[in-house]
Amino acid sequence: MLTFEQKQAIIESFPELTKKEISLKRLNYHFEDSLYEKTIVVEKLHPNGNGFVYVGDLLKYEKLANDKGLVNIRDFDKIQLKEIIRDAIEYLSEEVDVLIEEEWISKSGTVLKLVHDQRNWDIYYQNNLEETFGTREAAVEYLTEEGFTQKK
Repeated sequence: MLTFEQKQAIIESFPELTKKEISLKRLNYHFEDSLYEKTIVVEKLHPNGNGFVYVGDLLKYEKLANDKGLVNIRDFDKIQLKEIIRDAIEYLSEEVDVLIEEEWISKSGTVLKLVHDQRNWDIYYQNNLEETFGTREAAVEYLTEEGFTQKK
């Protein structure tokens, strides 16, 4: 486990974050250029090594995040900590109104739509949501395994 000082050094290596001291010797790190109301990337970093990173609804972290979109970083190593902070900053920097739609077809003629909307890659059959993925690669792998090819 990284020490408080090691975590602090890693977090402070991101120049886009601003440190703010809060109660009980804890620290918050804000991303002032966030496109959203949420600006705190690292919350309540405590001298005991506990702390949280905001990842919102990123599917990559769905198994780690609590219902507020926070991941406890107490046991993270250097690589994991850098990656989650980078992902959080990207998440708060990303415009999400871009809509991408692709049609995929099976050999039997069934058509599915792959839709990128609000950070997720969703697969629809007619108007019904069938599956949701955090990356296009994961969605394409699923479609390919199920025998679908992208419609030209």
